[in-house]
Amino acid sequence: MKKYAVFILSLAILYISYQIISGLVLTALYVPDLSMGIISTSGEVAFGGSPAIHFLAILLIATIAYFLSQKMIRTT
Repeated sequence: MKKYAVFILSLAILYISYQIISGLVLTALYVPDLSMGIISTSGEVAFGGSPAIHFLAILLIATIAYFLSQKMIRTT
């Protein structure tokens, strides 16, 4: 049970860190299209799709969390 708790905790911390960092980067790199703001005043918001890179990032985070949890279990 201890291995599972360490794995879930490290996964959660890494995933939340990934979300915060990617949000900061996307916000910093966002350039609004001002020409569309004048034409469209309907209040609709368009969101992008969910590319496969997010899934791969989550798999990478889970793998890192697994190895971190294994390393923490061995040292304690």
